[in-house]
Parts: sequence; structure tokens; C-alpha cells
Amino acid sequence: MNSAPIGIIGGSGLYHLEGFTNQKWIKVKTPFGDPSDELLTGELAGRSVVFLPRHGRGHRILPTELNHRANLWALKKLGVAWVISVSAVGSLQAKYHPCDIVFIDQFIDRTKRDLDHTFFGKGIVAHIAFAHPICEELRKILLKSARACKARVHDGGTYVNMEGPAFSTRAESLFNHRSKFDVIGMTNLGEAKCAREAEIAYATMAMVTDYDCWKEDEAHVTVEMIIDNLRRNAAMAQAIVVHALPRIPVEPNWPCHDALRNAIMTGKSLWPKETAKALQPILEKYL
Repeated sequence: MNSAPIGIIGGSGLYHLEGFTNQKWIKVKTPFGDPSDELLTGELAGRSVVFLPRHGRGHRILPTELNHRANLWALKKLGVAWVISVSAVGSLQAKYHPCDIVFIDQFIDRTKRDLDHTFFGKGIVAHIAFAHPICEELRKILLKSARACKARVHDGGTYVNMEGPAFSTRAESLFNHRSKFDVIGMTNLGEAKCAREAEIAYATMAMVTDYDCWKEDEAHVTVEMIIDNLRRNAAMAQAIVVHALPRIPVEPNWPCHDALRNAIMTGKSLWPKETAKALQPILEKYL
């Protein structure tokens, strides 16, 4: 296993995988606090894999409590160069049915957590390009794998990232629907921003569980509905991940893997030692 590991962020169904061997839980300390949980390393479909339970084992962490910086720093520290995010979302359009998968390519940010979604500050300024927030190369591999697995898939879409933990009001849901946005969730934007800064290729498998509350002829979203459809989605998500892993390149040489090259504004001679030390896994090739 000489290739860079592939990270997977998702729920428990994704590490109870047949063929996921040499499993070992590893605790990673970060300068940004604790990740959601220990990270599970192992081998799957011929590749090194690092799995992170997004909300912790047992689902103990609210979306607004997620420490995206710690999570992505920990993955970077373990050498991860690609991240597959498997996430539950609500559908904002009739064409996205529960148990469909939307391979999103855009975000709308409805959070208030900008400083929690960047590694920079404290003396080092960087501005990453984020016009295309999802790694297109990884997204296309996942899309092809999903089609090979006969999943009901949609190519492209906009993910509205709200904060929660309450679901949308009906007025909010109708606004998002009428704005032609595609799905809504509470977690992926912060992951995507931190992944880009860490030069990790990141793509989302948005697993539709409900219709939010804009659609009058459907039951409004409940936790029970989400859990039931997550269970139905789990087997398909597993199959897609296993199919996709061998198709991801061995060497990280996509544009996302070079995202910081022209993004750092602060001259290296001015970098505070403490800040540079904290960002060592991210800045290593620029030190």
C-alpha cells in the first residue's frame, strides 16, 4: 500500500464493510482541537483507507459542533489526498426522490461560521480559489461508479448548507425550492472549504432522505424518516465506494492537490513560527 490514503467521511454503515481489512482506530491530536472521533485506518478494494465518523460513533455531535478544521487536519496528517463525503440531504426539487443520489458541484453558504471553515489567520493570510468547490475529477469517478452500480443518480446540483439543528421552516424551504437549489444539508460546506485549503480532493455523495418541507403532498422531514432512508441508502453507498476506490489515481496530481500554490499572500519570512508549526501538514511542501 504505497499510494496516498483515501478518506471517507460518513456514518457507521460505511465502516462495517465486507473486505475492509487491517482495521485500526487511531487517535489524532490537532492544533484545532479534537476531531469527531478516532480515525479508522485499513485497506479496502486494494487501497489504503481512512474513515472518519462525521458525528462520532453513536452520533453524538451536532452539525454546528463539528470541528471541520480538526477533522481535515487529522486526515491530512495521516496522508489522505482524497475525501469521499457521504451525506444525508433533503430534496428541494421534485425530481430528487428519497434514496436518489445527487453528485453536487456547487454550494450556497447559509452558515455564520467563516472563521471555523479556514485554517488561516493568526499571521498567515491565504485566499483559495473556490469557484468550483467540488473536485470534478473525483466527482466524475463517483458518478460513473454509481451508474455502474445501477443507482438512481443526478449529475450536478447545488447544496444549500444551513446550520440546523432544527430543520427548515416552510418559508425557508419554499424559498430554496423556488430559487431552484437542489438539496439541503448541514455539514458539507465546511468540509469542502477545509479540504481545499488542505489540498485534499473532495467530493460529495448527497444521499436524498426526504423532501424537506416545501412539498405539500409529502410528509415533512422527521428524524425517523431520515434514519429509515439512510438505512436503505447504506448498501448502495457501500457498493459505490468499493467500486470507486480502485479507480482513483495512485498519485495525487489533480488541481485540488495544488490549491495553495498561488493562494498564500503572506511572505514566508513573515510567517509566525507558531502558526506555521500548527499548519505543518498543510504547508509542508511550501516550508
